[in-house]
Amino acid sequence: MLYYLLQYKIPAYEMLMLVLAYFLAIIFALMMHELAHGYVAYKCGDKTAKDEGRISLNPFKHLDLIGSLSFLFIGFGWAKPVPINPLNFRNYKKSMALVSIAGVGVNLIIAFFAVPLYKLCIMLPLNNMLYIFLMYLTMFLVVINISLAIFNLLPIYPLDGFNFINTFLKYNNKFSNFMYKYGSIVLLVLIISGAFGLIFNYVAEGLLYVFMMFWGLIF
Repeated sequence: MLYYLLQYKIPAYEMLMLVLAYFLAIIFALMMHELAHGYVAYKCGDKTAKDEGRISLNPFKHLDLIGSLSFLFIGFGWAKPVPINPLNFRNYKKSMALVSIAGVGVNLIIAFFAVPLYKLCIMLPLNNMLYIFLMYLTMFLVVINISLAIFNLLPIYPLDGFNFINTFLKYNNKFSNFMYKYGSIVLLVLIISGAFGLIFNYVAEGLLYVFMMFWGLIF
């Protein structure tokens, strides 16, 4: 994704702001996604993530090198999975569902509140480096957080969407067994074939439309 952004012919200082904003938005989105998993697990009774230092605003606690580079250049990626021990949950099903969906929820919340900030930036008649940086940063916070949320909502192992659905399925069911065995292959096929891109475009456009409509009623 960064490769395509770099194709635009813009001044060097603006390109610097673009790359910096893109990089920071990725770090923030991935960090908050994993932090949400760990925090919700802790509130549900499991201290595993807390004991391993994963309930932290230090991005280096959460980032995976390959996953971050993948997001940087391809447009989607991952962070280090937060360790949890479901045996510590006070209510297994409820807690697993909440922990599974926590990261996606936080990403959508960030994107939701970044929309009016981006609209405000493009409305202001300013033209300096700080303004350009904030404009790109708010734009990437919307795009990247929506991308991360949609990607993780796919009901494919090992993504959050699968973990959420699997919480409510019977033990040793066919769907779960299939996904545990072939989920990574299914995910790879979706990405390589371009099917994920089609899913993403439709869902992302729908989410952006809803967000813009909501904030349009206020601004």
